[in-house]
Amino acid sequence: MADQTVIAQLAAAMSDQPAPIYQRVKQAIISQVTEGVWKANQRVPSESELVNELGVSRMTINRALRELTSEGYLIRMQGVGTFVAEMKGYTAMLEVHNIAEEIAQRGHRHSSKILLLHELKAEPEQAEGLGLVSGQIIYHSLIVHYENELPVQLEDRLVNPFMVPDYLNQDYHSQTPYTYLMRVAPLTAGEHIVEAVLPDRHQCQYLSLDEHEPCLLIRRQTWSDAKIVTYAKLLYPGSRYKLLGRFKGHG
Repeated sequence: MADQTVIAQLAAAMSDQPAPIYQRVKQAIISQVTEGVWKANQRVPSESELVNELGVSRMTINRALRELTSEGYLIRMQGVGTFVAEMKGYTAMLEVHNIAEEIAQRGHRHSSKILLLHELKAEPEQAEGLGLVSGQIIYHSLIVHYENELPVQLEDRLVNPFMVPDYLNQDYHSQTPYTYLMRVAPLTAGEHIVEAVLPDRHQCQYLSLDEHEPCLLIRRQTWSDAKIVTYAKLLYPGSRYKLLGRFKGHG
């Protein structure tokens, strides 16, 4: 059953000003979050509870929660519930950083889960990403990174075995691939492509996402001494992360 105090807070915050009901629900929730009445990671009443207690339609509540999730105020975890989002973390768009260090700098705890760590024969697209020939053996890792137990990045990385022959023999629970790669094949150049994408079924499962929740995808190639070391796809839930870029101008 819903916490009646939380429901009462929301009902009291709803404006009587003329506006679509879903908009009034949204603004009431936003005010609870921004004023600190509802705390980060606090569970929000379910759609059914809000429908019953506020006396509005399920379509209205669904739209309000869906839009608040896309705007970064809430996090909806499939099969778990809806929670108040923490202020978004960020990742540097124009730089290559260690995600574990980024999370630590925010005073949070990083952890990871290794889904795949193996060798495979490169398909044409994979070979092209590493500057190799189709059918050559390459290394592949698939890792979920967590911030305070919340999944914030899916790292899908292809590695050139000629540049990093011992990649598969590392413990990526005690260090990130970034840390190891920077030690054995220091970065001398990199290229980013940033896209907005919809995750597939498996990616939704790995990142605890609802279907159709938008994500940020960074496709990243890195070089060391003019040779490609890795080609990585870094997937971030759009409601939990933002990209930060800095540049210098002349005017």
